[in-house]
Amino acid sequence: MTDTRPLYLGFDLSTQQLKGLAVTSDLKAEYEVKFDFDADAKGFNIQKGVLTNDAEHEVFAPLAMWLQAIDVVLQRFKDDGMDFSRVRGISGAGMQHGSVYWTEQGEQALASLNGSMSLEEQLSDAFSHPYSPNWQDASTQSQCDAFDAQLGDEKRLADVTGSKAHHRFTGPQILRFRTKYPEKYQNTSRISLVSSFLASVFLGRIAPFDISDVCGMNLWDIKAGAWNEELLSLTAGSSNTSDLKRKLGADHVPVDGGHTLGCVNPYFVQRYGFDRSAAIIPSTGDNPSTILALPLRPSDAIVSLGTSTTFLMSTPHYKPNPAVHFMNHPTTAGLYMFMLCYKNGGLAREQVRDSLPTSPDSSKPWQKFDEIATSAPALGQSSDSASTMKIGLFFPRPEIVPNVRAGTWRFLYKPKVGELAAADDTTWHQPEEDARAIIESQFLSLRLRSKDLVESPNGSDAHLPPQPRRVYLVGGGSRNAAIAKIAGEVLGGWEGVYRVDVGENACALGAAYKAVWAVERVPGQSFEDLIGERWKEDEFVEKVAEGYQREMFEKYGPAVEGLALVEKEVLKGEKKNQ
Repeated sequence: MTDTRPLYLGFDLSTQQLKGLAVTSDLKAEYEVKFDFDADAKGFNIQKGVLTNDAEHEVFAPLAMWLQAIDVVLQRFKDDGMDFSRVRGISGAGMQHGSVYWTEQGEQALASLNGSMSLEEQLSDAFSHPYSPNWQDASTQSQCDAFDAQLGDEKRLADVTGSKAHHRFTGPQILRFRTKYPEKYQNTSRISLVSSFLASVFLGRIAPFDISDVCGMNLWDIKAGAWNEELLSLTAGSSNTSDLKRKLGADHVPVDGGHTLGCVNPYFVQRYGFDRSAAIIPSTGDNPSTILALPLRPSDAIVSLGTSTTFLMSTPHYKPNPAVHFMNHPTTAGLYMFMLCYKNGGLAREQVRDSLPTSPDSSKPWQKFDEIATSAPALGQSSDSASTMKIGLFFPRPEIVPNVRAGTWRFLYKPKVGELAAADDTTWHQPEEDARAIIESQFLSLRLRSKDLVESPNGSDAHLPPQPRRVYLVGGGSRNAAIAKIAGEVLGGWEGVYRVDVGENACALGAAYKAVWAVERVPGQSFEDLIGERWKEDEFVEKVAEGYQREMFEKYGPAVEGLALVEKEVLKGEKKNQ
């Protein structure tokens, strides 16, 4: 019997992969496929999904590779038996901040694709610049300084746009692109984010920015709901901002995250058999999409353990400050999401893992890392909680928070007297002690920077210190037992630490849920209401570790202060990344 149930597609265009996921109306994942850039892409000399220019701290990805990936992922869906005529809605997630520069000829090519040819064949020359800056790019320090100064200081910039200036943010990247490549900038007709690039390909014309992802540009006034003219003037190099506004799509940023942009590009009807009426829903950023992967309650936190490490919460309160990112919620007007984001996540953990003895079972590359990390004492301490703590920073790439060059720093911290000293080979046993220390370092930084944003629980648990209600782990690192255990010890979580069942596909899942909500909602029905009614927690979530443990939580309290001192010490005399 032919299955005619509607399907909804969610895509996740990330640094190292393009993932696709199809869910039914009841939120069950029916198909999952992926395209790994390093393993599957043909014709690109990439490493971990990107190319680099170390001399200028540039990190970027070839757009033609992304086009190749879209066709291959859809073909893999087809090979797995998917009937594309069942698809009713398509949405996506893209790594935040990256920019794509279209030409007028490219726009025309996008609107007239031939189903007998690949996207790569037809659109490789559609761009004024063949690469998109990756979020790991650190080439824009002077532009960031200019952005921070344009409105007075970094605090004022964060108040207006939700964030201080960061290397990866699109406004500083566009400013650098305009000054480095003036002819290419002049030849640019439209600028997309990675998310709106993905939507544009499926739509057949340039899609507007998403109401949440637009907040990752340092150009959008969140409270005013419009472009900030002073920041546009800086980026454009002129008080006449009309040309830049045209490139950005004027002021057309739909407030409704479930708005239907149009029907699927005829190319996909011809080539894969999509129904012509399949709706294209705005694609959002990877971090906003992650927050859609489960209906969060107040005080719930998501820690995304991918190439980067990211901490996410939703809130009705807009409390921006330079240490965090605030954005509009991707589906729900009146809600915001705040985020902490670090460049050195999974790549840094992998570097430590690869320095350890090889795991005896090659199919379990993290086995030895986990064993060492979980058997080591917290903070490398003896049984005396007042004894010296071992705290390190592990940054194979220049970091955002704190803003320092690539490097590794190891310190000994005496909490009782507040003294800090550099560790050496006699006091820090490398690489074994790095295994636990890198996990602790990453979670201590999250706790340090979120401590003023979390609250104590209400009711019978009101005596507990401020912490998340639950800590949800998603992304590739979510399956790592050592990471889950230490997450609970450092961050707490009075109901525990959980893994979303399809944690490695959380961004794609959130995008698929967004498509379900957009197409099937009734007037006035919120994302939380529709998804919450259909979402079965016991099928999607698994408790993987204990959360709040008083003794461990209190032990890590002084370590939070220690990490702050370590960062301060490293920043002394440290030049900002150039």
